[in-house]
Amino acid sequence: MNWIALVIAGLFEVAFAACLGKFKTSTGVTATYWFIGFLICLTISMVLLVKATQSLPIGTAYAVWTGIGAIGTVLVGIFIFKEPVHFWRLFFITTLIASIIGLKLVSH
Repeated sequence: MNWIALVIAGLFEVAFAACLGKFKTSTGVTATYWFIGFLICLTISMVLLVKATQSLPIGTAYAVWTGIGAIGTVLVGIFIFKEPVHFWRLFFITTLIASIIGLKLVSH
């Protein structure tokens, strides 16, 4: 159950990063809505991370949480914000995914 909470926390980390990106390019009321979305996603992500760390090792949980956030944010950047894609970027995302899977496999 705590692994599920951790994965969902990571997805909300991606969401708050995406809101931050949209906030940066918005103005007026729209920017306010993106900022409110950022705060909501940030809060949910942190609450779920705290819940997950109650039974998972903090080092593993934090590494997985940031890894999911990093991978997801890069993918959002590529697909939503049209950031550049090249071999080395994809290579290091792949190694990050392999590291997250490895942490899951060696954690109790």
